[in-house]
Amino acid sequence: MDNKTHCIVLRTVKYGDNKLIVDFLTRDEGRLSAVWKISKSKNAKVHRQFFQPLTILEADFTRTPRQQMATLTDARLAETYSSLPFDSTKLSVAFFIAEFLLHTTRDQHGDTMLYDFVEQSLLWLDTTSRGIANFHLMFMMRMSRFLGFHPDMESFSPGCVFDMREGIFCSHVPIHQDFLLPQEAEKMLTLMRMTPANLHLYVMSRTERNRITDIALRFYGIHIPDFGEMKSLAILREL
Repeated sequence: MDNKTHCIVLRTVKYGDNKLIVDFLTRDEGRLSAVWKISKSKNAKVHRQFFQPLTILEADFTRTPRQQMATLTDARLAETYSSLPFDSTKLSVAFFIAEFLLHTTRDQHGDTMLYDFVEQSLLWLDTTSRGIANFHLMFMMRMSRFLGFHPDMESFSPGCVFDMREGIFCSHVPIHQDFLLPQEAEKMLTLMRMTPANLHLYVMSRTERNRITDIALRFYGIHIPDFGEMKSLAILREL
């Protein structure tokens, strides 16, 4: 099987002396892991720098029925970032997003709408000159639409609690412990109203932003089995 597709690098792991295993989010196949043989030739078309987290590539893969993992045969930069690799704040956010995607798309099959959302979000992050401290919050909640557990905004009413398991606002406290009391339930509503156009208007303290980040990650942990620990969270907390 040969396939050419747009893809986003999520992680690389060294494999032996001269190979990398690269985890991609691809437009056509969803999550894909592929082996790439490192070339030391100065004339090589594919460079190791291509496999930095969140690099957007157009890549060629091949796989036979006996192979468990695809082989990367060629790759080209599909988009070139202008600021993301050089802006320390954006880079911190990018490392978090790459790890977040690694956790949330583990079993993802081809979904062009999800892929396009991720790619367009990254390009917006790269080009914006406005404050992006809340970008990861907006990204997490908007992505839940594509994963099937986006909170029901229409169920909101003042003073209600938020049932994190059902993804709804309700007037009564559920019998389980996965819920938010009214004050924090309203913060979920705030998250869902964020868009690239209005993101800069939401001003939060670092403490408040970190608390909402914890809530959003807890929400994902409820809906995605074995979500795992976010190692990049410590860096994000300093923004």
